[in-house]
Amino acid sequence: MQSTADPISRTRAPAGLVVAAFVLMLSSTYGQTYFIAVFAPDIKRVFGLSDGGFGSIYTVATIASAATLIWVGKFADQYRIRVLASGVMVALAGMCLAMALVPVIWLLAPILMGLRLFGQGLSTHLAITGVGRWYRRRRGRMMSVSVLGFSTGEAVLPFTAVVLIGAIGWRETWLVSAAFVLLVSLPLVLIFLRREPAPDAVVEDGPEETARVRDWTRAEVMRSPVFHAVVAGVVSPAFVFTGVFFHQAYLVEAKGWTLVWYTSWFPAYAVASVLTAIGTGFVVDRIGARRLLPLFLLPMCLGVLVLALSDSRYAVPAFMLLAAGTAGSSNTLLGALWAELFGTRHLGAIRSVAVAAQVFATALAPGLIGILLDLGVSIEAQFLAMVAYGLLASLGLALLGPRLNRIAGAAIA
Repeated sequence: MQSTADPISRTRAPAGLVVAAFVLMLSSTYGQTYFIAVFAPDIKRVFGLSDGGFGSIYTVATIASAATLIWVGKFADQYRIRVLASGVMVALAGMCLAMALVPVIWLLAPILMGLRLFGQGLSTHLAITGVGRWYRRRRGRMMSVSVLGFSTGEAVLPFTAVVLIGAIGWRETWLVSAAFVLLVSLPLVLIFLRREPAPDAVVEDGPEETARVRDWTRAEVMRSPVFHAVVAGVVSPAFVFTGVFFHQAYLVEAKGWTLVWYTSWFPAYAVASVLTAIGTGFVVDRIGARRLLPLFLLPMCLGVLVLALSDSRYAVPAFMLLAAGTAGSSNTLLGALWAELFGTRHLGAIRSVAVAAQVFATALAPGLIGILLDLGVSIEAQFLAMVAYGLLASLGLALLGPRLNRIAGAAIA
């Protein structure tokens, strides 16, 4: 194992590592709710599912992926990201192909589980765990660069899928997705991770060493009430955005909008997310991720409040731009937070628990909201409940600030 004083810890991490993380984040789109949701009308029509029925299947599949992620996520601490990522890309392409060919309703759950695990779960987990380990002084900034892949996917792929569905059909669109992952994402990951350091090597991104926090084990973190309190707050964007995007077809119909109008604002959402992510990265490197925690949920709360109270078609861009303030900062902020608080030695195992909690939140949202819709609870009333939870979570994170400062031990240099 390399010590922090070894020469390798004073060399710059290869730029290709960040490019590979970008590609992984981009590829995660195929397992993200906002992408899968554009296929919801066709899937419900073909298999005769209601909003609650499809949401319940999606919930079961996502819970299964979250449970699996807790177990497999720790392998990021034991094996090179290159090896794991190549297997994940092949599996993700296989799940896209399976969705294109799915013949019967009972296969939906395992296929969706695979899309969620290999797309939303492991692609994102490997990218952020890698960047968190490879960089120290510029962790926030490099994290913001890697999550540009996520924003690029948000900007391009949902709208592209809507266009392709109209042109060639929903099953054929999944075939195109499988081909992209296999023929574009996989080769790029292999190329740009060819110089990846070993899991136990520390690669510094500048000449100065920073104060290092103690490397907590996952068992120690799981016994910390502070960890669970933070997770309870930071999972709210996962629930809210999944709920809004998964039921976007219902939302636009209820509001009298069109799905094309709605998805056409994803590029603006992505641009705003990019700008927020980059700005967050610089702020994280200067003052630390933990100090931003109480603030990052507030734009989301305001955006969802706009959706709840307005029927104007311009509520869509207002929501997208405000939501981007939370979505753009979230990946950068949380990507740096766990390394800042608990070190990098067991980062993959620790992040797998936090990410699994977020995935569980994404699992709960579609089924719960769908069932409530079937029971006659309006989408507006549910949005107002989301706003209330987000505001309470912000308050709770603010109250945790002193405890987080003590855990971090030293200011980020």
